[in-house]
Amino acid sequence: MQENKVTQITRDEIVPLAERMKKAGRYLVMIHGYLNKDGQPVVSWDYSVPPAIERYQVVGETKLPSISELYDTAASWPERELNELFGIEFEGLDMSKRLFLPEDMLETQGKGQIMVMPLSELVDNMKKVKEEE
Repeated sequence: MQENKVTQITRDEIVPLAERMKKAGRYLVMIHGYLNKDGQPVVSWDYSVPPAIERYQVVGETKLPSISELYDTAASWPERELNELFGIEFEGLDMSKRLFLPEDMLETQGKGQIMVMPLSELVDNMKKVKEEE
């Protein structure tokens, strides 16, 4: 069975850590992000360090350095996704085109406007919209 180790880091440790991992031949497995129960963004970088997946997390930051120059698409794709979904800015990342949101959506509604909500809340919102029609 594979282990999963989690370590809290600061934004200043992201690039040096990625450089060490790249130099050691470690794969970047994924970059994840979510909002914790306090509404703070949590971003984590998962690296394959057999026999474990080592996860390094930053909590509460909305501006982070990009590691796409080190890990190419393995980093740029999830960084762009986190930018579109949560409004997290990755310094040095090319955001000239959207991944999947309409080009004008964020300009008219602000950054990170796709929110996850309980299904019951979504259903209630849809009922209100239908009642107003």
